[in-house]
Amino acid sequence: MPDNANAPSVAEFVPRKPDAMNNAAAAPAYAMAIAEPGGPDGFRRIAAPVADPGAGELLIRHTAIGVNFVDIYMRSGLYPWPVTRDLVTGAEAAGIIEKIGEGVSGFAPGDRVAYTLRNGAYATHRVIDAAQVVAIPDGVSDETAAASVLKGLTARYLIHDSYAANAGDTVLVHAAAGGVGLILGQWLAQKGVKAIGTAGGPEKCALAKANGYVDVIDYRTTDFVARINSATDGLGVSAVFDSVGHDTVTKSLRCLRRHGTLVSFGQSSGPALDFQINDLATGSFRLVRPSVYHYTCDRTWLEQAAADLFSLVAVGTIRIAINQTWPLDRVAEAHKALEGRQTSGSTILTVGRPDGEV
Repeated sequence: MPDNANAPSVAEFVPRKPDAMNNAAAAPAYAMAIAEPGGPDGFRRIAAPVADPGAGELLIRHTAIGVNFVDIYMRSGLYPWPVTRDLVTGAEAAGIIEKIGEGVSGFAPGDRVAYTLRNGAYATHRVIDAAQVVAIPDGVSDETAAASVLKGLTARYLIHDSYAANAGDTVLVHAAAGGVGLILGQWLAQKGVKAIGTAGGPEKCALAKANGYVDVIDYRTTDFVARINSATDGLGVSAVFDSVGHDTVTKSLRCLRRHGTLVSFGQSSGPALDFQINDLATGSFRLVRPSVYHYTCDRTWLEQAAADLFSLVAVGTIRIAINQTWPLDRVAEAHKALEGRQTSGSTILTVGRPDGEV
């Protein structure tokens, strides 16, 4: 999953004092927090009183929340915390606007909206800057929006901004059966790009193959470098999209054609500490290390990218595979499954349903 180590500062989730309570909520508002960096068993439920939104803000009642590797990076302390304790992580969510603050235009109570921010989504409610929110169109469910807003916007900038993939290109995507990977496969196919993926095990390979990839390499049993060289007659691919990091980056360079581009956007296996800048000289390669939040902070980009994503989702060109669902208060189980590579596609948390079903 993508990470966002160098993202600009954004508003973090801090439960507000109950001096401006919203009594409309039927159930007590709460968040799932980590007292200090560590493992998933450290999650605990804390009270999170609902406050009125300030100027330019919205009060959202969450209906579905996405789970991503960046949440694990934050929980574990791999990335520095913005608070000293009781961090509420979670980077994407969808919900319903309950109140709007002074000066907000374009939104109204009852609107369905989605957003991605670095932290704060593992909660029943949230007060948020309206500039960070996008409307969910008809034809896209809250669950689908929550499962796709971070991953879909990541896919969008990867193949339009980090490397502008065009019809006729051949590219390699690692973690092709993950949430971003499945979206990338479908979007690249829609653009006429030949996408080759890697995944672990026959089930994940089959899943990726059914989502736009022309070929999927099982990295557990096959040398993907040799396979890419064979598939491209030794020329290599135009770009590699690598969210794995330590286990793949140096091999990814060996898959590139001359002047090819390595887009490193995550480190699920750890940071690539054995990489040297001089490694790029072997083929005059380009290296890009982007963060989604350097794009979403631009409101014009955010609105256009979300419109592009949701329009393709609404008509079925991009299908969002929600393959795992847990209730919010069982987020520890979701983290354990994701860290254990026991998931595929997208994972979400539901709010207000004890059984966690979508």
